[in-house]
Amino acid sequence: MLVILMEDQILAPGQVCQSCLLADGTGQPRWRAGQLRCGQAIRKLTQQQPDQYECMMGFRIAHIE
Repeated sequence: MLVILMEDQILAPGQVCQSCLLADGTGQPRWRAGQLRCGQAIRKLTQQQPDQYECMMGFRIAHIE
């Protein structure tokens, strides 16, 4: 599951990505084959952290299993 991390909130991608020109046709981030296609991976500080990405719009997205 993908979530958007804000300073003090966790949001569903549909709340943010719906208005993004880079989102897919359903208003979700372009997630394929375990990679966020509309952002860059962020290096993990520890192995316990979920995979995180920074989208082109500047939001931080985490992949929570």
